[in-house]
Amino acid sequence: METERGNEQGAGPARRRRTRKGTGPAGKALLIGCAGALLAGCASMPDNGDVTAVDQSPRAEGDSQVRVYGVPPQDGAQPTNIVRSFLDATTSDEADFRTAIQYLAKPAKRTWRPFQVTKVLQERPKPEPKVQPNREDGNGYTVTLSGSQVASVDDNHAYTPEEKPYRQTIHLVKEDGQWRIDRLPNGLVLGLSDFQRIYRSVNKYYFASYHSESQDPKASRNVLVADPVYLRQRIKPITSSVQALLAGPTDWLNEVTSSEFPRGTRLAARDLALDDSNALHVKLSKQAANTDTTQCKRMAAQLFFTVQDMTRASKISEVELQDPGGNSLCELSQEQAERDFVSSPRSASSAKEYFIDADHKVVAMSDYATEPTPVRGPFGTGRTPLRSVAISRAENTAAGVSSDGRSLYVAPLEDGTERGGPLLTSAGPVKSADEGLTAPSWDGLGDLWIADRSAHGSRLLRMREGKGDPEEVAVPGLGGRRIKAIKVAADGIRIAILVEDKGRTTLQLGRVERKGSALHPVLSVQELRPIAPQLEDVVAASWAGGSRLVVVGRESGGVQQMQFMETDGSASNAQTLPGVNGVKAVAASEDETRPLIADATEGIVRLPPDANWKTVAKDGTAPVYPG
Repeated sequence: METERGNEQGAGPARRRRTRKGTGPAGKALLIGCAGALLAGCASMPDNGDVTAVDQSPRAEGDSQVRVYGVPPQDGAQPTNIVRSFLDATTSDEADFRTAIQYLAKPAKRTWRPFQVTKVLQERPKPEPKVQPNREDGNGYTVTLSGSQVASVDDNHAYTPEEKPYRQTIHLVKEDGQWRIDRLPNGLVLGLSDFQRIYRSVNKYYFASYHSESQDPKASRNVLVADPVYLRQRIKPITSSVQALLAGPTDWLNEVTSSEFPRGTRLAARDLALDDSNALHVKLSKQAANTDTTQCKRMAAQLFFTVQDMTRASKISEVELQDPGGNSLCELSQEQAERDFVSSPRSASSAKEYFIDADHKVVAMSDYATEPTPVRGPFGTGRTPLRSVAISRAENTAAGVSSDGRSLYVAPLEDGTERGGPLLTSAGPVKSADEGLTAPSWDGLGDLWIADRSAHGSRLLRMREGKGDPEEVAVPGLGGRRIKAIKVAADGIRIAILVEDKGRTTLQLGRVERKGSALHPVLSVQELRPIAPQLEDVVAASWAGGSRLVVVGRESGGVQQMQFMETDGSASNAQTLPGVNGVKAVAASEDETRPLIADATEGIVRLPPDANWKTVAKDGTAPVYPG
C-alpha cells in the first residue's frame, strides 16, 4: 500500500510516497481499504525501479515497515520548491537516490557524492531563497540552507557530535525550461528525526591490538572491540554491515584494533541474507582465498558479531566464508563464536552486584538474594572503612580506597587473608571528596587503574595485575583539566574519564595506546572525545555494553537525568530509563541483560530489565559490578 505525504506547506512538489506492507487479516483489510483510495485518486504507486530480494534478517524492534519514496520534480516548479523536494527525496528509502538525482542538472548528476558526509541538524534545513543572477546567462537562482547542526557522519560511517550553525547554498539553473540544481555541497543534510528513522547504530567488530604488550599471556588475541557506525537500516542491512566491516576500523579505533581480513577484501556477491536456518554464507573476493583456517575463523568471528549486532532479533546459527567460486573456506557456528571469541571480556559468572554497606563492609548480592552478604576476605569484615571499591573481573580480588581518600588497598576475596599495607598513597593533601584517589577500575587484562587528584591537577596510574608498581599513563589531551573519575573498558583499550574544568564536569572517552617495548611499555590515553556533550554536569558513568555507557548528569538549567549513550557520542537506541532521585553513583554490567544499580536518595537501588527501580538497601554507597 502506498500513500503520499504532503510537504510542510501542504500539497506540492515536496511530497513523498510511503509503502506499507500488510500481512494476515490486518494487512488484507488495509489492502481492501487502499483499493477504494486508489479509485478515488488519493494515492500513487511506484511506476519504476528494480526488483530486489527482500532481506531475510529479522527487523529491529520499532521498524514500522514503512517505506518512503521521493516524488519526481513537477513541471514548472519554482527553485525553492525544487530544493525542498530534493531534500525530501534524499530521505527516501532508495539505495541509489535515483529520484533525488532527477532534481540535478546534468553536470551535478555526475559530480554529486551523496555518501561523502551526512550533516545532521536539529530540525530539517530551512531553504531561504535569494536571487543571484548568473554572470554567464543571467538565469541563476541561489537558495540558502540554514539550521543548527548537532552531528556529522563521515564516509566511513563514523558519527561525531558537532554543535554549530549550519549554512550552505544550493544554486539552480534552467535546463530544458525547468529549474534544476547545478551546484550543491557533497553529502546529505538531514533533520534529526529523519536521521533517526533512516539510520541505525551498528557495531562492527575488530580485534584489540595491545602492541608492546601483545606477547603478555593475559593479552588474549581473541578480544573483539565494538566499533559503532551508522548505516541505513532499510537498505540491504546485512550487506551494508559486512561492507562496512571490510572497509576497516573507523579512524578513532584504527590505532588500537586490527582486522583479520586481508587488505582489499571485498564482497563477491551482491546481496547477503540469512537462510531458513539463520545461517549466513558470505562469498569473498580473491584476497581472502589463501587464508589458513585459523585466520579464516577469526575473519568469520568478526563477521558473526557484526551481523549479529545488525540482526539483533534472533541468533545467527552459523557463518560460512566462501571463495569467489563458492568453495567453502571455513565455517564458524554460534557455539564456536561465543566460546572461542569474546566481544567483551568479562567474568563467566558476573551474577553479583557489590556495594559498601553502613557497617563499612563490602557486600555482594545476586538477583535472587533477599539480603546482601559480606564478601570473603578482609574487606568483608568492616575493619577497613572504604570510600570506594572495585572487584576484579575474575571476582577473586578487590581494590578499595580508604574513607579519607589517601590509600589504595588490594586484597584477595578469600577467607583467612590479611589486608596488608597500602599499594598506593595519594601524593598530596586530601581536603575534600574531590581530591585524593578516585575509585579504582579493573580492565579485562587483570590490570588496575586509578587516578590521583589534587587541587592543581591529576595523574592517571596503572598497576599491572593489581600488584605492580604504579606506572603513570600520559593523557596529553587533558591539558589543565582535572580527572574526577575513571572507568576502563573490559578490552583495556578504551577508558571513560570524568573531566572537570572550571566547575563543569564532562564525560570523555580516550583510547589507550601501548608503545615502548615488552619490558618497558609506555602507555598513553589519546584523542579524548566527548560523550553526552549536551550534559554539562556529569555525576557518574559506567560501561553498559560493548559500545554503550550509562551516564548520569544534567543539561544546562535542567534536572538530573540518567540515559544510555554510545561511545561515538550519539544517543543510544536502548530503552528510556525511569527516573530515580538524587543519584550519586551508578553501575552497569557489560552484559546488557544485567540490571542497573545506583546509589540514590532511596539508598542502593536496582533496575531489573523491563521493571522499575527497587530499593535493595536503605544505607550503602559505591555500587559496582566486577570491573
